Amino acid sequence: MDTSESSTAEPANDDTPVRTARPGTTSPDPAPDPAPDPAPDPGPPDPASPDTGGARRGWRRFTMDTRPLRHPAFRRLWSSTIVTAVGSQLTAVAVPKQIYDITGSSAWVGYASLAGLLPLIVFALWGGAIADSMDRRRLLLLTNSGIAATSVLFWAQAVTGLDSVAVLMVLLALQQAFFGLNSPARNASIARLVPEDELPAANALGSTVMQTGLVAGPLLAGVLIPVIGLSELYLIDALALCVTVWAVVRLPALPPLTAAAAAAGRAGLGAIAEGFRYISLHKVLLLSFLADIIAMVFGMPRALFPQLAAETYGGHGEGLALGLLFAAIPIGAVLGGLASGTFSRARRHGLMVIVAVVAWGVAVTGFGLSGNLWVAVAFLAAAGVADMVSMVFRGAILLSAATDEMRGRMQGVFTVVVAGGPRLADVLHGTGGSLFGPRAAVAGGGLLVVVATLVLAAVTPALRNHRV
Repeated sequence: MDTSESSTAEPANDDTPVRTARPGTTSPDPAPDPAPDPAPDPGPPDPASPDTGGARRGWRRFTMDTRPLRHPAFRRLWSSTIVTAVGSQLTAVAVPKQIYDITGSSAWVGYASLAGLLPLIVFALWGGAIADSMDRRRLLLLTNSGIAATSVLFWAQAVTGLDSVAVLMVLLALQQAFFGLNSPARNASIARLVPEDELPAANALGSTVMQTGLVAGPLLAGVLIPVIGLSELYLIDALALCVTVWAVVRLPALPPLTAAAAAAGRAGLGAIAEGFRYISLHKVLLLSFLADIIAMVFGMPRALFPQLAAETYGGHGEGLALGLLFAAIPIGAVLGGLASGTFSRARRHGLMVIVAVVAWGVAVTGFGLSGNLWVAVAFLAAAGVADMVSMVFRGAILLSAATDEMRGRMQGVFTVVVAGGPRLADVLHGTGGSLFGPRAAVAGGGLLVVVATLVLAAVTPALRNHRV
């Protein structure tokens, strides 16, 4: 939702993108034209901001760092996600619910999830290359419009009673393809809208909204389905996406910064391969991806939640236990985001990632060892806080340690890692739970996260030494 004032009330240069420094330097990227871009309008001074000489006192030291919201362009982009974070979850609930209603089979629900995975991976990698070779605002307009049109098609097939699983899977694949094209451009644009020292705070703001959507969206869907029906959930999502399109319309142009990137104008396999070569030559980027893979593949136990809810915590009611297990991590992440003032100003970004991933592993281990539902939920919530910290600083590393002409491709790889890691974890934990029991599999996975992360930090100093 666009909460900023009308465009006539703001100076014309409020939304001009800020240049960001190249890795290892403090100087800005060379401009393709002789006139440098002015920095984003800082808006009214924050008396608690170090930029104004003030200090965050009392309880304000622990609250969310909102400095990025002083920049109108970022504020528009962020505020639109408040609506779409919930709307997207309505569709995320409606699709599997409709497939299950048609087939009566959970297996088909799983097949539908896989149907969206391959398009997401392919188009995220390609979308990252496109985002580095064209105006990112234009790409966001095209892809957000495509996602909205797909939601309208979801609504049309539901309201007409088509009841076709094949159509649903095709639409899901199309939606995930648009999302794969959209996500790298959206995330890479943040570094052009806020100063580098505010990137962790900007990531915390965005992640908190998305995690809130993960909690509120499914709850709202559960309330609305008996009242208005399934098809209207798709329509609400489509209307919410119109808000995002309007917010993107009001962004500044975000063309490639360098003449070489602008002249390339291509996004083929060669550009994608160049992105992977770039990662291999910049250890801190490679290690940030590896840290996330370790955390998610070994330590994401969601595949075992149904079995644990039935066998270990069933005394509280299987439905209640299952809902609490799935909600605990997002709730913890939201709480971590609301308290992000405690960590968002840290400058040793690599060390913060290591500490957060180790804390995630410890919390998951505690969850696996817990026989009491409420203790288990507390450990999962603590894991959610650690995951928020990790997300904030991994995102900041990707935006600050890569040059602008590579940020789209880095975000494309990041999207693939985020989407693929938990799915690999589902296979690993599902198999481990069958072999060793669910609690042993969860606790063992958490310990593997701790050990693997500490070994990674010991043998590769590039990550632990990385700072702004």
